[in-house]
Amino acid sequence: MAIRNIAIIAHVDHGKTTLVDKMLRQAGAFRENQVVEERVMDSNPLERERGITILAKNTSIRWKDTKINVVDTPGHADFGGEVERILRMVDGVLLVVDAFDGPMPQTRFVLRKALELNRTPIIVINKIDRPGADPLRVHDEVLSLFIELEANEAQLEAPVVYASAREGVATMDMDVKPVDLSPLFDAIVRHVPAPPMDAAGPFQMLVSTIDYSPYLGRLAIGRIDRGTVRVGDSITDLGTDPAKPATRGRVVKLFAFEGLERIEVPEATAGEVVSLAGFEAVEIGTTLTDPEHQDRLAGIAVEEPTISVDFLVNNSTFAGKEGKFVTSRQLRERLFKELERNVALRVEETDTTDAWSVSGRGELHLSILMETMRREGYEFQVSRPRVITRTGPDGRRLEPYEELAIDVPEEHLGVVFEKLGPRKAELIEMKNPGQGLVRLLYKIPARGLFGYRSEFLTDTRGTGLIHHRFLEYGDWAGPLEGRMRGTLVSMETGVIVGFALNNLQDRSTLFVAPGDAVYEGMIIGENARPGDMDVNPCKEKKLTNMRSKSADEHIQLEPPRIMTLEAALEYIEEDELIEVTPQSIRLRKRTLLASDRKKTNREAKREREAAGR
Repeated sequence: MAIRNIAIIAHVDHGKTTLVDKMLRQAGAFRENQVVEERVMDSNPLERERGITILAKNTSIRWKDTKINVVDTPGHADFGGEVERILRMVDGVLLVVDAFDGPMPQTRFVLRKALELNRTPIIVINKIDRPGADPLRVHDEVLSLFIELEANEAQLEAPVVYASAREGVATMDMDVKPVDLSPLFDAIVRHVPAPPMDAAGPFQMLVSTIDYSPYLGRLAIGRIDRGTVRVGDSITDLGTDPAKPATRGRVVKLFAFEGLERIEVPEATAGEVVSLAGFEAVEIGTTLTDPEHQDRLAGIAVEEPTISVDFLVNNSTFAGKEGKFVTSRQLRERLFKELERNVALRVEETDTTDAWSVSGRGELHLSILMETMRREGYEFQVSRPRVITRTGPDGRRLEPYEELAIDVPEEHLGVVFEKLGPRKAELIEMKNPGQGLVRLLYKIPARGLFGYRSEFLTDTRGTGLIHHRFLEYGDWAGPLEGRMRGTLVSMETGVIVGFALNNLQDRSTLFVAPGDAVYEGMIIGENARPGDMDVNPCKEKKLTNMRSKSADEHIQLEPPRIMTLEAALEYIEEDELIEVTPQSIRLRKRTLLASDRKKTNREAKREREAAGR
């Protein structure tokens, strides 16, 4: 049986997962009467809610006499490391590009990696049924990107398929009405090369990704480069460090992918994508080999984290009221357990026993972990994100920079320029694709993006698009402006009263509503001016024996601003924390008592004055 191994790569929201969904349906992966959800590959509840792919997924499709192993990869830059690893176990890629948006920052990133590894591309221009779609313009833009990335002659001859993943149709020619996805399947079989099929040689496999089973432990996933593997075989794990001795293990279970299922098989041969159990310490990038032929394959570098936050045991006034797992032991065990499958994450102990430094690829990467933990019943606090700096070869301080791509209507250009200037953003490119949006490309310190997304959406009234990805480490950009406005901090513990909020809403944006529980030191809103203000949101209206029409008017309150985890991470400053529980996300000051905060501020002021003398 012929085999083809492909990965589907694209910018976030360009339709990868929907395309795989329709490919599975049309290839007969489901029974006729089987009830299947939309975007079936996004199995994680967070993926379904957010509409993004977080974890790479393996599946397989049988088309005529060919088995096509397909990997759906993440499109968000925070999970770009998954894409890089997956490309090592496939021979071709489907590059999915939106017929309206055209190539975006992540498109450039994933395509560059695919071309460097000499993977055979098939261009899929998706969403041809979208209003305003211009497939021919996008085709030209993709070819320009191929040339810019120095694609070789064979890669420049990549076939182009025009498709609508939502409708499940594709065509090789825009003048021919599409009927189904047959042209896409045929293009894969015809253009993607078969994997190396040296079934007679000694076993050799590069571990491209790791999964975890509560029953079997770590599962090593990759493509068999050479030979055959059977259940019970003795295999050597060469590890990622050549200086360390290799370890030996036995294949306890062997799985192949069939449709959406992971099927247990007795053996598998070269070219097949498989999952092995029995190697508890296996890592991404290691080579599994026959013990008698320990040939090492080129490894895979797992991307280094660029941002870290502190996870702390919850010590607020409401600690332990809403969570199931609240102790330092439970929190520590859960964080270190995450390392078994989340290889781009780092967890480090701190000076105290109730705080841990957790590092990841970006705010989304870290907030996904926080959201997962709170849904499991954990209660904890997190600090403001901070960038991870490095020291250059000449002793200079280096920090991570991001490539920031913005699509914005012309009328909002001024405010974007105005806000990005103080954040030390450097404009690299500005062009007008002719769709009513101007495209801006910036190089900006990762610190400069903290808090900008929510500002950007407000400034552009929700009409702008913003994407960013890690670019490089560069010179420290110096101090950046922080949040321009202060906060409203509760000076009482109790239940919020509408009368009190009515007096506050004219000079603030509120984060709370009447009836919410509040404690001293909790942040209940944003001040209209710089500086924090202590307020009493529990203050009730004084009762008198006199009645007047004006005194009894109905109170009308603005809806509160709902703080999501990402919004809260962007919002808080160094002296603030986010309290995360299964039921609530609250903002608070590190120091809860107003008297203690005043004392700290006085001492800090004296120190600044002494330093200035």
